[in-house]
Amino acid sequence: MTSTPFQRTIALPAPVCEQAAQHLEQAAQRAVDGAAVPLKAFREAADHDFTLPVPVVEQAAACLLVLATETAQSVRPSALRATISVALRLRDAVQLAHQPALSSRFW
Repeated sequence: MTSTPFQRTIALPAPVCEQAAQHLEQAAQRAVDGAAVPLKAFREAADHDFTLPVPVVEQAAACLLVLATETAQSVRPSALRATISVALRLRDAVQLAHQPALSSRFW
């Protein structure tokens, strides 16, 4: 059996990391379960060229979606869209990381 060549880390654009950290801060303040670990990682991401472990990014996306659900009735629509947008960008990055790299041997 061969191992799959999935990525273990994701390099995210700096603005996405900064936005995620802001939203994760809100999630931590609202005591969303699991928000503390990704918050710490996203705060430290600048020291590591904005490269984060895939499970941490996945956890952050889930926390932001929970935050969006919990605040949907109490925040402005633009704030809700911003939170959901960051969560979906993180989720999309995780999905891309789970796709195996194409090999040129099939071409």
